[in-house]
Amino acid sequence: MNDRFMLETERLIMRKLNESDLPELIRIRSDPEVYKYLGGPRRQNPGALEKRLRFYISSYDKYGFGTCAMLWKETGEMIGTSGLQPLENTDEIEIGYGLTKAFWGKGLATEAAHSWLEYGFTAAGLKRIVAIALPENTASWRVMEKLGMSFEKTDRHYGLDCVFYAISKKEFFDKRGQMA
Repeated sequence: MNDRFMLETERLIMRKLNESDLPELIRIRSDPEVYKYLGGPRRQNPGALEKRLRFYISSYDKYGFGTCAMLWKETGEMIGTSGLQPLENTDEIEIGYGLTKAFWGKGLATEAAHSWLEYGFTAAGLKRIVAIALPENTASWRVMEKLGMSFEKTDRHYGLDCVFYAISKKEFFDKRGQMA
């Protein structure tokens, strides 16, 4: 992922995060309605978020992709994050997305995640991508299912019980052809 990396959809721009994005990341993830699906308050304090931001930034050089700032194209406002990253303690690559509450229910998570699946399977050469969510985050389950991902198991990740979905490159392109 080069320094000018940008992924664009109809309504969104995803760009690499940088250290100056920390205040925005803190703002976005300080809403209890948002952080309850991202591991709770202990994972969303400024120190934990600074550490997580460093992980996101280091992923770009190490893997060629990572979690990015998600910008609302109309205003340039940072409304969340999305991207690909290694799933802790596995050999899997996960797709992730999180939005400020004002942008929930608009199909933006699906829009962003679809573009990341396409990027992962084409530009990054991945063969399989997974996604996890807390069991109570049924909106995230729906996003995964809209993307053609299939439930595989319930598992423990980041110290939390999660539902685990996956899709292969072949499944993605087969299902994309059926949706066209």
